[in-house]
Amino acid sequence: MAMSDPLSVLIVVPVYNHAATLRRVVTGALAHGPVLVVDDGSTDMVPASDTGLDAGAVAPPGVFDAGHPLHGLPVRYVRHARNQGKGRAILTGAAIARQAGASHIVTVDADGQHDPADIPLFLEALAADPLAVFVGRRDFGAADVPASSRFGRAFSNFWFKVQTGHEVGDSQSGFRAYPLAVLDNLTLTESHYSFEVEVLVRAAWAGFTVADVPVRVYYPPSHERVSHFRPFMDNLRLTLLNTRLTVRAIVPVPQKQFAKDKEGKITALHPLRSIRLLLCRSETPKNLALSGALGVFIGTLPIFGLHSITILLVLGSLKRNKIMGLAASQLCMPPLVPALCIEAGHYLRHGRFLTEISWQTLGREGFQRIWEWILGSLLMAPLLAVLCGGVIFALALCIRRGLLTGEAA
Repeated sequence: MAMSDPLSVLIVVPVYNHAATLRRVVTGALAHGPVLVVDDGSTDMVPASDTGLDAGAVAPPGVFDAGHPLHGLPVRYVRHARNQGKGRAILTGAAIARQAGASHIVTVDADGQHDPADIPLFLEALAADPLAVFVGRRDFGAADVPASSRFGRAFSNFWFKVQTGHEVGDSQSGFRAYPLAVLDNLTLTESHYSFEVEVLVRAAWAGFTVADVPVRVYYPPSHERVSHFRPFMDNLRLTLLNTRLTVRAIVPVPQKQFAKDKEGKITALHPLRSIRLLLCRSETPKNLALSGALGVFIGTLPIFGLHSITILLVLGSLKRNKIMGLAASQLCMPPLVPALCIEAGHYLRHGRFLTEISWQTLGREGFQRIWEWILGSLLMAPLLAVLCGGVIFALALCIRRGLLTGEAA
């Protein structure tokens, strides 16, 4: 959509077995705009009659029986024949919103955790930046917030920062605003709870802004909470997704950009911009230099497939900047740095450089090259780390002086 196009927002309430709270949520949401309820195969309420109700159409009187939570409410409604997952329900809502001529959707969980009175906050944010994805940052200041929710949010936020170089306050919140133009340009593979993680990462990769909106949150007493989060299966899906996204994030192939965000992302492909962003986040040149040096040191070592996790563990334990370490380690991707290590190792063993590239030297003598790679990395890792750290420190000092000069002016 063009920046000057008027907003047309459809409020989407995905629901699965939340009959007790659905009516209260929908009633509150109707005060702020048209509402679509996507029933993802619920079994705790009688499906609406098919008579006179097309998928996503406004429900006419008599469609919902008197005992149905939506009885008498002027809502749009569509039902999945079977449970397909929250992500699929959101995409169904987006498709119907598109058919109805909407430009955006605001998603509200049906469990009563979100306060529909906060929907205007999203509408104001969308008016200011129509192509941004806005996530409701839940207020976790109350004592009744479960420890599992606090940990889950911190854990998910950490991986979002690793994978994108950006920060978001609550990547697990389901209270969100999506421009349909963003969803149209993303290739999404997840259909369950993991969808809400994937869509944020891929939106950030595509250059769209992902921003926070502070919202209230309500957690009922533990004996009243109804959660359909399956610890084993959903955590497994999230683990596999984070592994896949992290691997893709460190591959030095640019992501397709559909929009240019205001801040940019941290990557070895744009070192000056990345250092500037990190300095704006209260980092020091010394810490950035040490973090980058450690990232290059570890990235040079031939620990196949373990570079990222090693960097995260080592820099985390040393309280260094993991994002800078991961970004700097991208400089060590094959073939240049491994080739330098092999040449250094060959020289240490034979007193001369390897100049012949053939099946004999790379194939039949492959184990010798691996040994030379290991040997050479012990020499090249500290050298490249010192070189990279020095360059980062010098650049950071220059950029910081520029920032301070700009602030003084």
